[in-house]
Amino acid sequence: MPIRLYQLDAFTDHLFGGNPAAVCPLSEWLPDETMQTIAAENNLAETAFYVPTETGYHIRWFTPTVEVDLCGHATLATAYVIFYLEKSSDQDTVSLDSRSGVLRVRREGDWLILDFPADSTHLAIQPPALETSLGDIKPVEVLKGKTDYLIVLEQQQQVLDLKPDFYELSTIPARGVIVTAPGDASAEDAVDFVSRFFAPQSGIDEDPVTGSAHTTLVPYWAEKLDKTVLTARQVSRRGGFLRCKLIAQEAGPARVEIGGQVRLYLTGEISL
Repeated sequence: MPIRLYQLDAFTDHLFGGNPAAVCPLSEWLPDETMQTIAAENNLAETAFYVPTETGYHIRWFTPTVEVDLCGHATLATAYVIFYLEKSSDQDTVSLDSRSGVLRVRREGDWLILDFPADSTHLAIQPPALETSLGDIKPVEVLKGKTDYLIVLEQQQQVLDLKPDFYELSTIPARGVIVTAPGDASAEDAVDFVSRFFAPQSGIDEDPVTGSAHTTLVPYWAEKLDKTVLTARQVSRRGGFLRCKLIAQEAGPARVEIGGQVRLYLTGEISL
């Protein structure tokens, strides 16, 4: 049984940047074990699978080792596939049902905008393994969101210089660890804040660009910087640029808009 496979670079305007994701359009779900095996074979941070529904699509995401509740860059890549490669929607917005509720992605020129639920954080005690794994660095704050720890540092260069002990990090009871700092205002490519994301617990030592982490980062920096429209850069080796916006709602929790660009790397076919 042939299955179409696309690999794309998300949150970048050029190939070999951003975060690579695989996307497989399906007419019906494969067995969970099969999807997990395909994700392991792809060996990318995430492989997304989606099927059509009466109201749009249903999406699921797999790392090489586990299924996850939310993934930004693979959702961005999936929307690109639906809009431009499969051409299965003539609308400017696509709805994707998921473990994290209904997610929407709209296109604005060369940009795709994710509409995700905002994450809330609370002050947390830094686990000993977290302190050990990050070395001699004193956080400004340590917080915990729904799935991740958020470590706030003073300066962008501290985030860039980090060399974590991934074995120690893997023992921390969380999906992963976000490390962030305000952007360097003197930099040529200055942004409001920078981050890196480490998730050896989920089979990914360092994720190049993590859309879902920005559901935690955007509310935090919106409050700290007293602004709701922000620019962000994930300063991994591949790197990625994001346009973000915090949207308050009269009823219900806040939402986060996360904008990025996508570039197609390859198309192929899986033979099962």
